[in-house]
Amino acid sequence: MRGADGLIRSAMRKAMSSGLSSISIMSAPMLSTFWLSFQYYDLLSPPKWAGLDNFLWMLDDDRLHAVLRNTLFFAVFAVLGNTVLAVVLAAILNQKMPKTLQAVFRAAFFFPALVGLVFVAVIWQFLYHKDLGIINYYLSELGVEKIPWLSSASTVLYSVIILDVWKNVGFGMLIALAGLQGISPEYYEAARIDNAGKIRQFFDITLPLLSPTILFLLVMNSIGAFRVFDSIVILTKGGPGDASRSIVMYIQEVGFRDLEMGYASAVSLLLLALVGAVTIINFVASKYWTFYE
Repeated sequence: MRGADGLIRSAMRKAMSSGLSSISIMSAPMLSTFWLSFQYYDLLSPPKWAGLDNFLWMLDDDRLHAVLRNTLFFAVFAVLGNTVLAVVLAAILNQKMPKTLQAVFRAAFFFPALVGLVFVAVIWQFLYHKDLGIINYYLSELGVEKIPWLSSASTVLYSVIILDVWKNVGFGMLIALAGLQGISPEYYEAARIDNAGKIRQFFDITLPLLSPTILFLLVMNSIGAFRVFDSIVILTKGGPGDASRSIVMYIQEVGFRDLEMGYASAVSLLLLALVGAVTIINFVASKYWTFYE
């Protein structure tokens, strides 16, 4: 018994030490970022205390204001597109159809989520090509003038949003489909007895009971949208000018190209505050539209 007790205590000590080490591994970068945000640090010389200078710098940084507008614009439309389309596609695939056909559609919509984002972005770079791209080819066949998808400041963000929705909507669709299949059929049977049509059933039963899943999709898609980086780097490199540059790209450039690690850390904290604020707003607002059985 004593030997077993010793083994249990040893295992508990190891678990506690491994837990503390994992917490320290996760917290160390966050604490370092917070500390560096109050420093002048260029990676070449020791840090020097800057106080609030890095945060005051953000108020006068026109490039930061531009990338913030880009990121917020992208986040709004990418989150709406991914969430709304995921729910619509899930509702369609939840209808009665042959299982083989249903499996084919699910696989087709989910497949882009399995492909690496870098490969997807390279393929879409060719699709978006103004003169050789297949998208403009079919648009020209319809009599539409060729669109400079990646070279015009007025269209480049829409191009990135379309790619993001195409890449990620399949994953959201599977989550929404799982939520739909968790709704009891008894609600729909009662609605049919009351002669409620498909549209009324969708808005009066499906959406309210799916609202917790929609909340999860909103939060997940919002966090992902604020972190957008790879697709923009491959497609546009942030151009033309700063028209498609995201805040994560700006942090990377300021920190590792301009060697302004203190300022990059301050902007990182701004990004953290934005993500936290949007998440809190989603949860607070959900009290008015999220329903549980």
